[in-house]
Amino acid sequence: MTNFEVAKYTLDALKKAGAEHAQCIVSRGKMDELNVETNDFSLLRSLFSSSLSIKALMGGKKGSISTNRLDTESIDRAVADCIAAAESSAADEAEQIAPLTQNADFAAGIAEPDRGALFDRLQEFLTQTSADYPKVTMESVVAKYDQRDSLYANSNGAQFSYTRGKYGFYAGFCAQEGDLTSSSSGFGCALETLDKPFLDIGIHKTLLEDSEKQIVTVPFDGKTVGTVVFMPDCLGEFMESIVHVLMRDGALLDGTSPWKDSLGKAVAHPGFTLSTIPLHEQVVCGERFTADGYACENADLIRDGVLQGFQLTQYGANKTGLARAKNSAENFAVTPGEKSLAEIIAGIDCGLLVGRFSGGYPSSNGDFSGVAKNSFLIENGKIAGAVSETMISGNLTQLLRDVAGISCETVADGMHILPWAAFGGVTISGK
Repeated sequence: MTNFEVAKYTLDALKKAGAEHAQCIVSRGKMDELNVETNDFSLLRSLFSSSLSIKALMGGKKGSISTNRLDTESIDRAVADCIAAAESSAADEAEQIAPLTQNADFAAGIAEPDRGALFDRLQEFLTQTSADYPKVTMESVVAKYDQRDSLYANSNGAQFSYTRGKYGFYAGFCAQEGDLTSSSSGFGCALETLDKPFLDIGIHKTLLEDSEKQIVTVPFDGKTVGTVVFMPDCLGEFMESIVHVLMRDGALLDGTSPWKDSLGKAVAHPGFTLSTIPLHEQVVCGERFTADGYACENADLIRDGVLQGFQLTQYGANKTGLARAKNSAENFAVTPGEKSLAEIIAGIDCGLLVGRFSGGYPSSNGDFSGVAKNSFLIENGKIAGAVSETMISGNLTQLLRDVAGISCETVADGMHILPWAAFGGVTISGK
């Protein structure tokens, strides 16, 4: 059955089983993948996937279930389980199926891969890095083409389809000299074309150069409150934490978010803007419809330091009376500043340039603590050398108020568009 036939069969079965309202998302995909481990080709494979997610409402009671099989017997079984789940749940008037607005068919990316060119680019990357960065070992490298067809449909007649295809590349590596080894590093990207060498995309070269400089490290001495500069990937991880801890359904419904009463108020430095950008031209095959059945739009979460909205599903919006999010926050952008990275570093007396952060999930009040890895000491406005793993801690809400600089340079990796960003008031703890 096609995706449309699967959706029709599923919705009809749900209605016959007693569902008053229902929705489903059908998805099929194929991925061609090339793998390299410790500088040698290790795997070539094609992977196929399928999934069906369904939701039914009966008297305000919700049932939901997922399966990875799309034959009628598996669908019938999933429908029965979904209805049983609804019958055993508590009624909640906030549960809803999206209304019919304007249906749409979306397409993005490339329909057919050039597998030969993908292999050639991967081989080229390995050859170039071996020649230019002789101390670096490629621990894990993946080059792939990912194609997916998805369909959302519900009992109100709302329907969205999305066909997309993209290349993906990831390189994980470390540098070695004798018995000394740097901490592992890596970079990934999503691509619509193969017109550029992988080494020339994003900050591959910077990270490879840094890896060789991080073979020999020194410990951070003592404990201080200083300034940390997050590199783009690391900044992206902190933006994800901010959204998950402070802005999603759980934090707002539980009342644990420090921002629960801050809509329209300043929550960050006035020079800070955080946006979600699934439709941006530099985002490759971004989200086109949400899991609850709405077409996606770009949106500002924080604009010029002021909280513009939360990242709520329709359910969360119904429960809180606040607005539903315009997308699922899979793609972030932080608006760049006016100073260069070099100028920002020149203004820091004591701090760290942080390439990677390893720590537990921030607490509900935004407190975080973990290890800064792949990092450099900043002293008197200059990069003073690589440091061994050093603890950093702070609070996410205070972090955004203590923005000390945002670079004019940005990195676009096909998923996010992010600068380097400096934050003051972070506790740095060494030996």
